[in-house]
Amino acid sequence: MKPVAPTAPLLADSCLAFQPVPQQRRRADGWTPEIQANFIRALAAMGSVGKAARAVGMGRASAYRLRERPEAASFAAAWDRAITMGRTHQFSIAMDRALNGVTIVRVLKGGAVDVSSGPDMAVVHAALRDEAVPPHLLKATKETE
Repeated sequence: MKPVAPTAPLLADSCLAFQPVPQQRRRADGWTPEIQANFIRALAAMGSVGKAARAVGMGRASAYRLRERPEAASFAAAWDRAITMGRTHQFSIAMDRALNGVTIVRVLKGGAVDVSSGPDMAVVHAALRDEAVPPHLLKATKETE
């Protein structure tokens, strides 16, 4: 069966527009053009290939295999833009939580309520790992210390 290439780019109204990778076989559970577009959107929101792949019901390894296909140049370029956007977004959220803190409400046994606030250090540490921070933001953070 011959791969069918769509004529219009997906996410055409966005900087994430790309030509989907043609399907090698028609599979209901494969990387359809819609799944590819949803993956790119999820990548832009999450900044993580594994999380974005899980969000669309696919595996991380199959996402990388799709990216490596010869006809995937447009998809790979959208991937690169999306992951940069996603990591920048996640870094911004972490820094907001570090500066402004978060409020945690716990209902304890007997109905007592415990309210505490402070920085969400788990998110801050995740954002500051080398692989989760765009290099230009990490450099700016180190210079401002």
